[in-house]
Amino acid sequence: MLNIVLVEPEIPQNCGNIARTCAATGSRLHLIRPLGFDISDRAVKRAGLDYWHLVQVQDYQSLPDLFAQHPEAGEELWLATTKAPQDYTQAHFTPDSWLFFGKETAGLPEWFRTAHRERCIRLPMRREARSLNLSNSVAILTYEALRQNGFPGLTGTGEMAE
Repeated sequence: MLNIVLVEPEIPQNCGNIARTCAATGSRLHLIRPLGFDISDRAVKRAGLDYWHLVQVQDYQSLPDLFAQHPEAGEELWLATTKAPQDYTQAHFTPDSWLFFGKETAGLPEWFRTAHRERCIRLPMRREARSLNLSNSVAILTYEALRQNGFPGLTGTGEMAE
């Protein structure tokens, strides 16, 4: 199963959009604290996230905490960053890949990018554009990973195909 990791996300609307992408694709969502919002059941209900029950969400105190609980994450990880030396088309995703995304204002920590330089990928864009919205970046890379693996478990046709 594909794993989406948000490192210290700050904007609740981005997390909500990403959770919807995870719900639609059957991907797991991993959140690294601190979070810029509340994910308690009460807060989620108040926000009207009627798909939240379809998402497998786990949260962690830190990146080391995530790796302690999921050592396998280190084997299939990809780090999305505008600073990457290669674009995402160079990545070979597996069905069990872990896609890491940084917080909206600062991206992924430098120590983490440096430790995994060969696993850093970027979405091509104009030099004048700082970056894409976090939820858009997650959607693009999630669907590319799923495409490379034949969209496992997803419906390939709509009702108009009949």
